[in-house]
Amino acid sequence: MTPLGAKIRKIRKDRDISLKQMAADLNISSAYLSALEHGHRGTPTWFMLQRIITYFNVIWDEAEELQRLAEISDPKVTIDTSGMPPKATELTNRLAQNIDSLEEEDLAYLTQEIEQRGARARAKNR
Repeated sequence: MTPLGAKIRKIRKDRDISLKQMAADLNISSAYLSALEHGHRGTPTWFMLQRIITYFNVIWDEAEELQRLAEISDPKVTIDTSGMPPKATELTNRLAQNIDSLEEEDLAYLTQEIEQRGARARAKNR
């Protein structure tokens, strides 16, 4: 499941909306919506995301959160490390080889560490 899929499912469940009902209301197949929620489909188009935001009638912070989650919810990421230091290639390959064995807390730690170090590097390069 992707971060966006989990959020869509949570909002839908919290509002007691069935998958079939939401799919019918959005005029999409329930198979597509299920695949989107479970991370078997790529990130939805901007237009589809706007339809989902409108459907849930969310504004400001929650709409921005859905957009942010969409940006980090591609289940089939490709990372091009050409032109980067060898350690960048090693890191991406080690992550690809080991990500399925990492526990939730490990993933959270690594995500936070990468975000913090990336923010520090961006601030330094400004």
